[in-house]
Amino acid sequence: MFGFLPSGISMKYVETKPPDNVFFSFVHSPVYQQVQHKFLDAVETFNPDNVVAVINSHPYHVDALIQLSDMCKLSEDLQMAAELNERALYCLECAFHANFNLARGNCRLDYKKQENRPFFITLFKHMMFVGQRSCYRTSLELCKLILSLDPEGDPMGVLLCLDFYALRSAKYSWFISLFDLWESTRNLSQLPNFAFSVAMAYFLLAQERGGDSDLTSSADHYLQEALIYFPGALMPLLEKCLVQVDPIISGHLFFTTVAMKDVRVSLQQLIQLYVHRNYHLWKDQTLLDWLVANALQVITHFQIQDPVFNEAQANRAKRYIELPRNLVRHFLLSDIKEVPGALPIDSQGAGMSFDPLPPLQSIDLYTRVERRSRAHDNSSVLSMFFRSALPNFNMNAPARNPGALDELRLMDAAEAEGDVAEGAVALDFRSSVTSLIGAMRDLLSNFNVPDVLIEPRMPPEGESDDDDDYNDDDNDGDDDDDHDHDHIGHPRLRH
Repeated sequence: MFGFLPSGISMKYVETKPPDNVFFSFVHSPVYQQVQHKFLDAVETFNPDNVVAVINSHPYHVDALIQLSDMCKLSEDLQMAAELNERALYCLECAFHANFNLARGNCRLDYKKQENRPFFITLFKHMMFVGQRSCYRTSLELCKLILSLDPEGDPMGVLLCLDFYALRSAKYSWFISLFDLWESTRNLSQLPNFAFSVAMAYFLLAQERGGDSDLTSSADHYLQEALIYFPGALMPLLEKCLVQVDPIISGHLFFTTVAMKDVRVSLQQLIQLYVHRNYHLWKDQTLLDWLVANALQVITHFQIQDPVFNEAQANRAKRYIELPRNLVRHFLLSDIKEVPGALPIDSQGAGMSFDPLPPLQSIDLYTRVERRSRAHDNSSVLSMFFRSALPNFNMNAPARNPGALDELRLMDAAEAEGDVAEGAVALDFRSSVTSLIGAMRDLLSNFNVPDVLIEPRMPPEGESDDDDDYNDDDNDGDDDDDHDHDHIGHPRLRH
């Protein structure tokens, strides 16, 4: 049980929709709404000191913690970034409704509601942080949790990373079952990551079962199908694995000219994301030999002009016109530098890092009137942090400000001699960020959860509060989780 945090956030029951979807929503108290407006004012100043001031007076303000977590990540202080995100998640966790039982899998949150979005975002960031610590099974369970909150909309696009964590966790049978369940309704095979990963799952499951011939045959079928539909993935994947490619493959028309013909940018981005995230899985020599052997089989089918190749070409030309908004949001939050995520055409007001790319039908509690730009916005190098939260941020590009036009003209001569001024600004920015993070460490070390607890929340009558086994996939009564946290959020703040 958790103590009560005076954060001003609570949760209410909204409605139940068939077949058994129970909707809840986070609620902000009037006092919290005032703090949120102060935070939004602080963000508009482009001065992180003002956000720190919000944290000083309201240590568990969720959006401020998310914003400062991203700032720490920007300065490569991942430990502090993870801790700040866990604090935000812990605050939201303490607000759970008594009937909001994540173990049931039927509790839903509407992502369109502004108050609900921080829970999705902090969960996603937590999933990424624990995955970076090689706690892949924990990340897989967090994937399942995020998906269960809105399985139809998948606002965080976790289907783009679920396969990676499932394979890393050796949950091959579960992943294949998910693919079989949703393929007919969601066309999961049209995502490059699912097309290749389901083939790998069959192959690894066959090895696990002593070389089962039926599973191996299915693995070959799915891999050849993936190579036919996404030929542009093979060469980048082999190059990323530092493999000396067979000249028959590297010089063949299908994996060079055909692979790049009429390929839309959105499909290229999906392939790049899969290759960058999953290439470690392919470094096993047995898997590489299997991949090359099936690539040679695909070449053989191409030479006899199998009709499936024309079908795949038409499919690539017809689909992938533009990435859905939830997948673009996944690109932004994944923050993989090697995989730039192009914003959709309707992305005006892409939002800040605490609420990236809000839904088009967003239900907003907080609306802001656009303010005129201030002439002094460019004066502080720390303002670059807030602009860095925007997807099109360039550290060496000055903020657009009509009032600074004359100043920019005067800088042309300095730019021609080596951009010394810009380099100094960038260096000053990094130094300022480092100093601010040091101050944040001192701040965070000086506050803790109150020792005086309000009466703990009790489960509904007839229910047990023992959720220790909700991650048990083996039905053996044991929690299979590889992470030792008793709850989602910050382990050090339990009572």
